[in-house]
Amino acid sequence: MESKQSPFIFDAHLDLSMNAVEWNRDLSRPIAEIREREKGMTDKRDRADGVVCFPEMRKGRIGACMGTQIARYVRRDNKLAGWNSPEIAWAITQAQLAWYQAMEEKGELRQIRTAKQLDEIVQLWKGDPPPDAPIGYVLTLEGADSMITLGHLERSYAAGLRVLGPAHYGPGTYSPGTGDKGPLTAKGRDLVKEMDRLGMILDTTHLTDEAFWDVVKLFNGPAWASHQNCRALVPAQRQFTDEQLKHLIDRGGVIGAALDAWMMVPGWTKYTTKPEDVGVKLKHMVDHIDHVCQLAGNANHSGIGTDLDGGFGRQQSPMDLETIADLQKIPALLEDRGYQPEDIEKILHGNFVSFLMKHLPGE
Repeated sequence: MESKQSPFIFDAHLDLSMNAVEWNRDLSRPIAEIREREKGMTDKRDRADGVVCFPEMRKGRIGACMGTQIARYVRRDNKLAGWNSPEIAWAITQAQLAWYQAMEEKGELRQIRTAKQLDEIVQLWKGDPPPDAPIGYVLTLEGADSMITLGHLERSYAAGLRVLGPAHYGPGTYSPGTGDKGPLTAKGRDLVKEMDRLGMILDTTHLTDEAFWDVVKLFNGPAWASHQNCRALVPAQRQFTDEQLKHLIDRGGVIGAALDAWMMVPGWTKYTTKPEDVGVKLKHMVDHIDHVCQLAGNANHSGIGTDLDGGFGRQQSPMDLETIADLQKIPALLEDRGYQPEDIEKILHGNFVSFLMKHLPGE
């Protein structure tokens, strides 16, 4: 770990473009300004409670991340929020892509498509980056329903998409997800095969138990769980069982611990429980990190995938997190658990970076 400054952190799941395009947040501005502009707004549950922006990411040395595209297609009988046709959902993801590209032009972000580009960003942030250093992002798609055809997947890969999770919440064209049940669909099997052909990374997060086992048996490529906690600690379908976690570990995957409070502690009722009601803190994230490390017998498969501002803000985050910059509290918490500096570095960024260096195109 770096001795003279805070360590570099890689966050494996941030819904940056969703916040920009749907929440209308200018992430280049200070967090206080973003919150001030949202005072009195009621269209989203987390208005004036956001924790993510570029200045806070730089403050916390979160210098690289998985940046999502996300747009759920909902059929008429689906009561979840979403878009009423795959074509509309596709258009939303393309607006999100346009925002990422605009942030690149502004110098805020830098897209990572190859292992070489990743290494350049890592070396920048492990060194002494300037105050306005670009934040690196690898493009990932959360939920595949915006893929109108498999041809759209190939087009997305050409635009830099490197990781895809077939499921999100509820019923899906390709796979059911959180809160639903059932196996991978026939279209989902075709999707997974096309991902294999393109050389993409599979994100197993949000898959139902049945779909998880379908996918991991069918998919021959690299797989991880970007923002996924442990069912042994929080017994709900959204979390993975030890058997699922061990499968990902055995095939070389990495599991990113998430900071959505209802995934961190048992007994949370969404939209009712408050962080202070259950005393949820960053130490509970470390519980999930430690559980994965104990299953693995080492610290080589655990990382951070916060999902911060993934539709929730301070009202559904740990009490001791004011902004994403507070991820810098995690190293001390890991040290208190007996983790050595080299293992702390792996958890903060090394495991996800090593995985991507191995599985992204070289040049």
